[in-house]
Amino acid sequence: MEISTSESLLSISLLFHEAVFKQRVKMRRSGILIKQYMCRGLFQRGIWLFSSCPEMELETMTVKVTIQDFVADVVSELFFRNTQQVSKEIMFIFPVDSDTVVHTFYATMGDTRIEAMLWEKEEAQHLCKATSGMENLRYLQDQWDLWGPVFACFLGTLPPNREVTISLCYVQELPLHPDGAALFCWPHELFPRRNYLSYISSEEGMFENLHFSICLKSAHGVSHVAINSSYTPLQYTAPDQTSAEVSLKLPPWMQDDLNLLVYYRGSHTHSAVVERRDLKAPPGSLLGDPVVMVTLTPNIPEVVPSSGQLGEFLFLMDRSLFQDAQNTLLFLLKSLPLGCYFNIYSFGATFKAFYPQSVEYTQESMDNAVRCLSSICPDLGGCDLLGLLKSIYSTPLIHGNLRQLFIFIQRKISSEEEAVMAEVYRYRDHHRCFCFPTNRCDSFNLSQAMALETKGECVCIHSRMDMASEAVKCLRRALQPMASGISLHWDLPPGLEVSMIRKAPEMIFQGHQSSVYAQIRGQAQDVELGEGAVSLQYHVGSQSFNYTLRFSLFPSADDRLPVHRMAMMHLLWKLAWEGTSRAEKDIQHSAVKSSISLGVPSPFTSGVAVLMKQRDAWHHDSLPPDSSTLFSSSCNLVPCQLLWLRGFRPVWFKSTKFWIVQKCQFCLEMLDRKAPDTEALTQLSASCKEREPSSEEQVMEEPPASNISWDWKISPLSTRLCDFSSLRVVVALQKANGSWAFTAALASALGLSNADVDGQRPTEPTAWATVLALVWLHQYKWKVPWSELLEAKACRWLRDQAEVQLDECLEAANSLLGCFVEPTVFRI
Repeated sequence: MEISTSESLLSISLLFHEAVFKQRVKMRRSGILIKQYMCRGLFQRGIWLFSSCPEMELETMTVKVTIQDFVADVVSELFFRNTQQVSKEIMFIFPVDSDTVVHTFYATMGDTRIEAMLWEKEEAQHLCKATSGMENLRYLQDQWDLWGPVFACFLGTLPPNREVTISLCYVQELPLHPDGAALFCWPHELFPRRNYLSYISSEEGMFENLHFSICLKSAHGVSHVAINSSYTPLQYTAPDQTSAEVSLKLPPWMQDDLNLLVYYRGSHTHSAVVERRDLKAPPGSLLGDPVVMVTLTPNIPEVVPSSGQLGEFLFLMDRSLFQDAQNTLLFLLKSLPLGCYFNIYSFGATFKAFYPQSVEYTQESMDNAVRCLSSICPDLGGCDLLGLLKSIYSTPLIHGNLRQLFIFIQRKISSEEEAVMAEVYRYRDHHRCFCFPTNRCDSFNLSQAMALETKGECVCIHSRMDMASEAVKCLRRALQPMASGISLHWDLPPGLEVSMIRKAPEMIFQGHQSSVYAQIRGQAQDVELGEGAVSLQYHVGSQSFNYTLRFSLFPSADDRLPVHRMAMMHLLWKLAWEGTSRAEKDIQHSAVKSSISLGVPSPFTSGVAVLMKQRDAWHHDSLPPDSSTLFSSSCNLVPCQLLWLRGFRPVWFKSTKFWIVQKCQFCLEMLDRKAPDTEALTQLSASCKEREPSSEEQVMEEPPASNISWDWKISPLSTRLCDFSSLRVVVALQKANGSWAFTAALASALGLSNADVDGQRPTEPTAWATVLALVWLHQYKWKVPWSELLEAKACRWLRDQAEVQLDECLEAANSLLGCFVEPTVFRI
């Protein structure tokens, strides 16, 4: 078969874009930032031109990563060179999140050294006032293409052909990959550019300027690794295979981020890492006692949760979007299961709830909510999402039900993004967020961060039907079973006790994990008893599970204290949230002092970097000198802080296929301002709109046009052939228990007459109407993918009606509707 040149070029282009966009969502950009490039506008949307710029070349790198179960300790040294004939002002930035602690940073240029240091808040504020160049950080903070928390340090001017050496160390909790592996990532900008001639001439087939080694440890044993790059064979360094090493040969292909998957032995679902105390710290302090990190990954079987375990569903709707989202809210309301709790909030300049507090999902509460949908007026004013979230989080959970938020948003949250994320982070173990920003939403990045922080999902919405489809898909995921009622019971030798730093969460979702931290206090009465145990208990629906994990109390020494650093971060945030009594002030002061020595940022500290001569540098593991010494002639203060960047959203695409559809639509709109699908859809539903709508149909009618302009009006091909006016009526008529009553409105929506329906009725009216509606919905399933939950509710209700002959009813329904739906429909 012959392929045209244009088709070949398109195929090559698609492969390229798929490779480029595939990993971009997973990690924000990092590296050396050149101020001159930002000013000239070469800072392209969605792509951060840092170390990839030819002016600042990353020549050599040395990285050592130590991974123990699900915590990584990273030590890196990066050598950049200014390859231009003019001096460049440079800044180093690195993305951070709630599971990452950057504790060491310094840069060396010639005989000068810039070192990041932590100070208590009040002292740091005085130092910042004396620091010149803070406008460089403010400039970065307001860049249009940068968003979220980063570590940033202004390095000053680098002369031509001069080198700067960056030393960066951080610790990080690793996420769980869907197949059970620990996932570690490294940004592609922080790799040297490939020199293939040098690679080919090398006898060992390795990059000469790449030194990337990985040490793996686990009491369960290391099984194997998977890396999206060329690497050396896995070498075990212990006879029992509890430790191993591997090194990279090449950077990842096509500028992908490095993705390292570590698989451990056995069918274990939990792990514990015990870290010895710091011998220099006094016993009883966090550093002076051992710390244990327990990673909980419960086994969650595929079961239907029992009533009362279904959770609390809160729908938060931006009022500027409300007219376009009424159908979506109706589908969500109708898809909820009996026994759950729900509420609907609308927010704009103020926020308002349908109910004073969440109510149980019944026929009455559902009907009231449906009637209220049309009573909300659009609001194009402010956007008080922060106030709404604070109100929700201050409300206790209902009988331990899981709280899940569905947030539909279109407007920007102004300057409150950092405060919103602080609230979300504070309660991340108590809820989950599903976010649906529109394709013109300025809060896209905030929506994505909220979803990632709470292990939810963020979906960019491009049309009204896309909104309904994606929202119901997320609701289906939200209804999956999860572990709840989680409790831990410790068994330690006499004389030892546990002080919890980060407690077990309220729930753990399927395919996710959670880490808890505890300080082991006291002195063992019998030093020969060197083993402890922790028992995890949890429920999945009506089933109970119990798992006991044993761990050694005498682990190998680790002077870098990665687990202590992570525990310190959680302790300081806990103290900041809960407040401290007079008795706890000493604990807070001691913790802050220890965090400064460890380089762990917290709400009580802030950063300032110091530029000095190499001979004047001090050791990072000791406390910094008195601030008065920083004003000497040998020291200069340098801007260096954790920043929250306030840019617009970058254009990220979920897949190459999606990118093609949107680009094609752009071409169609350039040729003809009227989308062809809008006309086709209007013709398809014209016949149903000619007659006078019933009261139920009025609830589902298309809302009046608003000022919102969707970029993508073409619906998926499968949705064009369905009569959505009839679909809306059928959905509106479904009862909360999943059944349908036999009414003239239902018969009309199904395209039938009352006489036809009543004449072929094989059973009582409600069951017959339910079978008819179920079959009608099922035959459109490939066109309306979001009807699955409605069908499942109907099937559950029918299975509970023992006197109904389902096979006979199905045969009659197929005959009446002129379709063929198999009996497997009742097993949904």
